[in-house]
Amino acid sequence: MQIKDILKSRNISLSFEVFPPKKESSFESVRIATEEIAALKPAFMSVTYGAGGGTSEYTLSVAKNIKEKYSVPMLAHLTCVSSDRALIAKRIEEIKEAGISNIMALRGDLTDELENSDRSKWDYVHAVDLIYELKQKGDFCIGAACYPEVHPESANQREDIKHLKEKVDAGVDFLTTQMIFDNNLFYNFLYKIREAGISVPVIPGIMPITNANQVERAIKLSGAFMPQRFRAMVDKFASDPDAMKQAGIAYATDQIIDLYANDITNAHIYSMNKPDVAAGIMNNLSAILGKSFLE
Repeated sequence: MQIKDILKSRNISLSFEVFPPKKESSFESVRIATEEIAALKPAFMSVTYGAGGGTSEYTLSVAKNIKEKYSVPMLAHLTCVSSDRALIAKRIEEIKEAGISNIMALRGDLTDELENSDRSKWDYVHAVDLIYELKQKGDFCIGAACYPEVHPESANQREDIKHLKEKVDAGVDFLTTQMIFDNNLFYNFLYKIREAGISVPVIPGIMPITNANQVERAIKLSGAFMPQRFRAMVDKFASDPDAMKQAGIAYATDQIIDLYANDITNAHIYSMNKPDVAAGIMNNLSAILGKSFLE
């Protein structure tokens, strides 16, 4: 099933992002964790590609395994910044052969090597270059990333939204946000992009912080604003790992309930390959929203 069709429904849905192993020796543990998350029957799951394409060879293996064993619709990430056209063409054919029709089209993070390289020699400079190619290569449902708090390389939000519209006009079917910790930023962003003529579905990305050490990493990765009530939670429970985990699950649940209360019916959870966290959020939502949420 294509994700754009899932998003047309007004039914409440939850999806999870997982990541592939960095090396073959870790594949079994990742397989077990991702299968446990798939067993929760999310609306769909996405599998990341890795900075600079570093774990790309395992992305499709994880996605294909879940699709075949659990019939969960899969979204395969595909980044282009570290690739030439021949490699991207090969990856696209592999995705087709795996029976996956949903692709998250991303430029990809810049490694130090890429940051210092000659960009005039790149086959792909921006995600929009990959999106145009995907539209020519098959009947894919194409997702792209968006940044409610502005992409770190954009001068301002107006410029960022302009580039976002270019991606949508090129053929993007839906957008997923960078992790957010303050829903008001998402609502404000949604209003602005609708005003700019961007009408595709936008899925808010939720990152459950279940370990105090994740806070610094989350800020480094996304630059996300963390409201005072979130910081107070971390300060209160940081020294108690079990309490911190439950507090993080509760905070993420609260964000999702607020989204649903404001007619946002889809949320995407950055699960960090933690089945217990994914299940905790699912169970909380089921208790609040009813059994039908999990059906």
